[in-house]
Amino acid sequence: MPITPPSYTNTAATAISIACRRPTWPGSREELLGQLVHLVEQFIRSDRIIIKPASFAEDDLRRRLIITLNMTKIVQHIWEAIRYDNAERRELVLDQDRPVRTTGDLGTWYTAKPCEYTKRSHINFCVYDSTWEATEAFQLDHHPAVVAWAKNEHLGFNIYYVYRGVVRRYYPDFIIRLTNGEHLILETKGRDDDQNKTKRAFLNEWVEAVNEDGRFGRWRWAVSFQPGDIVDIMARIEQ
Repeated sequence: MPITPPSYTNTAATAISIACRRPTWPGSREELLGQLVHLVEQFIRSDRIIIKPASFAEDDLRRRLIITLNMTKIVQHIWEAIRYDNAERRELVLDQDRPVRTTGDLGTWYTAKPCEYTKRSHINFCVYDSTWEATEAFQLDHHPAVVAWAKNEHLGFNIYYVYRGVVRRYYPDFIIRLTNGEHLILETKGRDDDQNKTKRAFLNEWVEAVNEDGRFGRWRWAVSFQPGDIVDIMARIEQ
């Protein structure tokens, strides 16, 4: 049975449209932008930015240099605060030509990477980028709670996110259909950092928005930080 995750391939970022301008806010967009610039200037001049080493913070020229070199971090911090605190609503933005994709749409493609036959995936082979992925794919192919699964390879399923002021694409590793009717997005990640945490924040928002919409069933997500985590993740899902 094909897995049919909703896919968003246009510029809809996380597939969610965030309406951040409240009807009660006075002024035009230009006036609001001017207020935002003033707030950013206040934030940069304030003592809320911690600069290390402390000696750089005491020298005005060094402080300004450090802030300039890390401006993308400041932009990310302010952007996320505005986005989460002032969002009015979330709306799914579907691709008008292909609002829903399925693994059945996947065409033939060729690779020199190692691969193996699958039993519960609608795609006959799973291509492995690591032994870790091979281990988890094997467990998904044999776990009693899994009806069908697919590695997210050439499927066109991506989630847009913003990191340090730059719009990027995030491709989760596995999409899984469970026996309870839910869908699970599974990511394998050995090393965690700020960028991966940002990805998960946008993934969580994507899942929440899809669940709120209700047209595509129930979704959830999980991250495996070690090859053996998949057993515990599936155990929690079955509870």
